Amino acid sequence: MKFHIELIVDISLNKLIELFENPENLKKWQPNVISFNHISGEMGQVGAISQIHYNMIVKKIVMKETILKRNLPEEFVLFYESDGVSNTVTNNFKELGDNRTRWIMQNNFKFGGLMKYAALALKSVFRKQTEQTMERFKKFAETIKEEA
Repeated sequence: MKFHIELIVDISLNKLIELFENPENLKKWQPNVISFNHISGEMGQVGAISQIHYNMIVKKIVMKETILKRNLPEEFVLFYESDGVSNTVTNNFKELGDNRTRWIMQNNFKFGGLMKYAALALKSVFRKQTEQTMERFKKFAETIKEEA
């Protein structure tokens, strides 16, 4: 299942990247995050592996995050794995001027096991959750800009 979402954030590209790649900010725009644990590799660099623990409505889940590509400020590619689901997320950023940045997130989900059967029914749910997460980041980032 593939989809992409585009969003304009009213903040400079450099500030957006600074906020986006700092794991200490995760809980500020992803309220279900319980913890972020760096496992191996150089933090924030290609090959780094981390675990993110989420408290979802139904259960707690653990996602393994691997950084696949880091060509910042233009591109940041991450790979996420959890029970029966993997997702390659390509984040592209483009400075628009006047402290505005375009963020395009491309998602490529793959499902295994029972999740294969639920995937079609859940496409709109995954897309909506992604849009909400991006909107929370936008609100967080623009609030930080106002405080600076």
